[in-house]
Amino acid sequence: MNQTLTLTPGQVKLADLSRIYREPVDIQLDRACQARVEAASKIVQQAAETDAAVYGINTGFGKLASTRIPVAQTEQLQRNLIRSHCCGVGEPLTNNVVRLIIVLKMISLGRGASGVRWQILERLESFLNLDLIPVIPAQGSVGASGDLAPLAHLTAALIGEGEVNFRDEFMPAQQALQKVGLSAIQLGAKEGLGMINGTQVSTALALAGLFDGWRLAQTALISGAMSTDALMGSTAPFRHEIHVLRGLRGQIDVGDSIRALLQGSAIRESHREDDERVQDPYSLRCQPQVMGACIDMLRCAAKTLQVEANAVTDNPIVVVEDGSILSGGNFHAEPVAFAADQCALAIAEIGSITERRIATTVDPAQNYGLPAFLTPNPGLNSGFMIAEVTSAALMAENKQRAMPCSIDSTPTSANQEDHVSMACHGARRLGAMNHNLSNIVAIELLIATQGIGFREPAKTSPALIGVMGKIRSQVPPLEDDRYLAGDIAKANAMVADGEIIDALGDQSLLPELST
Repeated sequence: MNQTLTLTPGQVKLADLSRIYREPVDIQLDRACQARVEAASKIVQQAAETDAAVYGINTGFGKLASTRIPVAQTEQLQRNLIRSHCCGVGEPLTNNVVRLIIVLKMISLGRGASGVRWQILERLESFLNLDLIPVIPAQGSVGASGDLAPLAHLTAALIGEGEVNFRDEFMPAQQALQKVGLSAIQLGAKEGLGMINGTQVSTALALAGLFDGWRLAQTALISGAMSTDALMGSTAPFRHEIHVLRGLRGQIDVGDSIRALLQGSAIRESHREDDERVQDPYSLRCQPQVMGACIDMLRCAAKTLQVEANAVTDNPIVVVEDGSILSGGNFHAEPVAFAADQCALAIAEIGSITERRIATTVDPAQNYGLPAFLTPNPGLNSGFMIAEVTSAALMAENKQRAMPCSIDSTPTSANQEDHVSMACHGARRLGAMNHNLSNIVAIELLIATQGIGFREPAKTSPALIGVMGKIRSQVPPLEDDRYLAGDIAKANAMVADGEIIDALGDQSLLPELST
């Protein structure tokens, strides 16, 4: 039986959202927000019954906002809105991302400024806890006026239309509702608009990119420390005194972390004297400066996304205190687009410096006495030669994908929506970028583990010995050439699942994602 997590709209933390993304957990909205939700719904209902035109309640939408809709057609207006906006294309979003989308929509509606009935929030809660996952095509949002198309596919499932993934079986939404004993909801005034106006899809995708990117950043600190020891690098560049003089939090944290990861390394002690090298390459020496900047970038994005996750982002907005209904633009996802671009830059740069360490470690001209391509018999064997090439290819892909999406815009909806954020696909690309980065880090772990092995009988630090043990439990040392794709896949799975971080034992050695 899953544990139940109670969420208070406006106060949800990143740790809660990360848990929802990664673990099966039942969700309950704090019932303290119900009174405000119902008060806002009452204001909307009253507006729907008056003669005054109120956007989205008794009018058309977008360019058709000047068209007045009779009270008797309120339900049809909202139903038509959902049907007409179900125009998404592409592969379905993953179940954990869709769960995150639903949670973010509940948080937003639960702030009591959208005017929907409490019944809508209860139904979203039921969908989560009954494992009813609406099928949402990944493409179709430009990230302004809300994530209209993907959120329409979410809402369609509530009204018994579209498709649902129920316990890993795809079926019509109406069939899935019957299986769990639920009936389709009839949308009231503004409820369709309240559901599809909002940045929840862009934000969920950006959060997924952030959570996975942060795990990879932490793992890259481990693999970077291992490469440093494999290359018999100096730990002097990681001393605290250097980094506090600059004062950047991420840089300080990374320097402290790498120094702690290497604490107790006999390899490090073995070359303190009589080492003719004066300085290490930047990919070793400047890890605090580069990785620290990446960590600061991810933390900046995290701060924005935590606020956005708790925000009211639909339109119009109901002010319960004075009964007003205000048209604005909180649906514009520019802040999310910027956050996604920040994540993309950090992911690309982590891959860039990691690939350079890989290249250095396999290069006999730079690796301080290790055999070429880390094979015991170079020439007859090619060792990790092409694994390095693969990491370079993945790094290049990520650099191309890191081009900012937020600077793009195109007018839509007959020029009514004349500036848009492109946040949704800006956030969605982070999944592919993280997949590439995970493989780059996995390759570094394999190569660094092999390199450290060549330094025996000197041993690395106790913390890194634990990581090497985890890797060697799945992947044996490379002697004669063998099929390496399977080794990379196993290492990648350990990276993506957080097993490398767990193998440390003491996670306080790594920086935390705190805002």
